[in-house]
Amino acid sequence: MKYLSLLAMTVAISACAAQPPAGVQQVGTSQKAPKVVAQCISQKWADKSQQQVVSQDTLANDQAVDVYVPGQQPPAGAAAVVRPNWSGPGSWVGFRASGAAGSDTTGDIQTCL
Repeated sequence: MKYLSLLAMTVAISACAAQPPAGVQQVGTSQKAPKVVAQCISQKWADKSQQQVVSQDTLANDQAVDVYVPGQQPPAGAAAVVRPNWSGPGSWVGFRASGAAGSDTTGDIQTCL
């Protein structure tokens, strides 16, 4: 009985982990590691805007990173959301809008995929 409840909890946690974060629209996937994708997005936005870009690790070793649009701040600002791919190697990338983001931010993200 104890093992059955442990198995049920493990399955429930795994199902939640495979869901995109709430309020985030998928932009695409990449075969590149999350760290590489996040660095590319950060560099592109910094070069384009000539402003500082804030990145926040949400999982150790740069396995999941939120890259905030220039001028946006954690935790609720507009950001590229870079996560390990839900199935297989690489990255899953989404965008969390905050109303203040420019229209070309997802295009910038796609160039890094």
